[in-house]
Amino acid sequence: MQQSAYYEDDTTLAQYLEFHFGEQWHGEANFPRGLARVAIDAMDGRTPGRALDIGCACGRTSFELARVFAHVDGIDFSSKFVEQCQVMARDKLVRYARPEEGALVSYQERSLASLDLEATAERVAFHQGDACDLKPEFTGYDLVLAGNLIDRLYDPALFLTRIHDRLNDDGLLLIASPYTWLEDYTPRDKWVGGFQKDGEDYTTLDGLHDMLAPHFTLLLGSRSLPFVIRETRNKFQYSFSELTVWQKISS
Repeated sequence: MQQSAYYEDDTTLAQYLEFHFGEQWHGEANFPRGLARVAIDAMDGRTPGRALDIGCACGRTSFELARVFAHVDGIDFSSKFVEQCQVMARDKLVRYARPEEGALVSYQERSLASLDLEATAERVAFHQGDACDLKPEFTGYDLVLAGNLIDRLYDPALFLTRIHDRLNDDGLLLIASPYTWLEDYTPRDKWVGGFQKDGEDYTTLDGLHDMLAPHFTLLLGSRSLPFVIRETRNKFQYSFSELTVWQKISS
C-alpha cells in the first residue's frame, strides 16, 4: 500500500487537522487549546462535570476540556470531521497529507501523547449533529462551548434561544466567533448582527445580548483571540475571534 493511502487527503480536513494538532504559525498560540483554557478559567471553582463542545471540528478543544471535565461531548455537523475525532480518540493519533504547494503535500502524524492529552481520550465522545436541532440526550451540561460556530449556522437564533435548555443552572456558555456573516452559510435575515437596525449599527454582540438576555447574564465581556489557519506553505488565514462568556440564570 502506498504511503498516501494511510493519510486523509481531503484538503479542508487536512487544514483543520493542522489547525488543531499541528504546528503554531506566525507566533500565535493554538486556538482550540486557547478556547479550552478560557473556558476552564471561567469555571472558577464551579464543578467541571459535563461539557459540550458544539462545532468541535477536529476535536482539540474537546480533548483539552477533558483535562478537567469528567465527560466531554464533541458535536460537529461534518461527518468527516467527526470521523477524524473518533480516530484520534481511538488510535491516539491521526495522519494527514498537509498541503504545501500546488499538488505537493507533506505527510504529518500527530499524537495525543505528544500533546500530553492521551489520558483524556477516555473522557470524550464525538457525535455528528446539528447545532440548530440537537438531539434530546445532549443535556445536563455545566459548560457549553461554541467555537467559531454561530456565523456558520443556517439559523443561529435556533441555537442561541434554545441552548439554555441544555445547561444546568449557573452553567456557562462560551461563544467565540469572528462574526464573518456570509449568505453562503446564513441567509441575511438570519444574521445575529452586522447590519443596521432602526437606522443604527447593530452588532453581533448587540444581537447576542438580545437573544440571550432572557436566560443568561454576561459573565465575561468580549475579548479577541487570534487564530491562524494554514492553507499552504505560503498562504494563511489570520483572523480574530471575539469571545464572550455567559452564565445561565438559575430557574
